[in-house]
Amino acid sequence: MKEYIEERALAVAGYIIESNATVRQAARQFGISKSTVHKDLSERLAACDRVLYGQVKAILDENKSQ
Repeated sequence: MKEYIEERALAVAGYIIESNATVRQAARQFGISKSTVHKDLSERLAACDRVLYGQVKAILDENKSQ
């Protein structure tokens, strides 16, 4: 994985954890598509940081249930 993609995935994850943001809000904040945010979090983040992935997944699952 390219380094800038990994850094973006970590930055998006940090933003979501800090602000309890939705995928849509994170996409708007970083100027990327919702599908890119989703792929960054579900595939790329899971590959590079499982602990952070678990935290983000819990927030996104909560947002989805609302």
